[in-house]
Amino acid sequence: MGGTVMSTTAVFAVEGMSCGHCERTVSAGLSALPGVTDVVADAPSGRVTVASAQPLDEDVVRGAVDGAGFTLVGPA
Repeated sequence: MGGTVMSTTAVFAVEGMSCGHCERTVSAGLSALPGVTDVVADAPSGRVTVASAQPLDEDVVRGAVDGAGFTLVGPA
């Protein structure tokens, strides 16, 4: 009997990203969170897509985004 890997994806709106460096900074902050398996930040749209093993608490995501120097608006 094999195990099933569950994952969830959430999209967040982030203010302040304007370039590739911003995308990498936000991605690095979010990638450090426990359970995060993939992060795709898109500066032009101001959206960040986060894949994780379990749903992430928005306050935890906000802390990582704020710590990277940007502002989490909320779910997109």
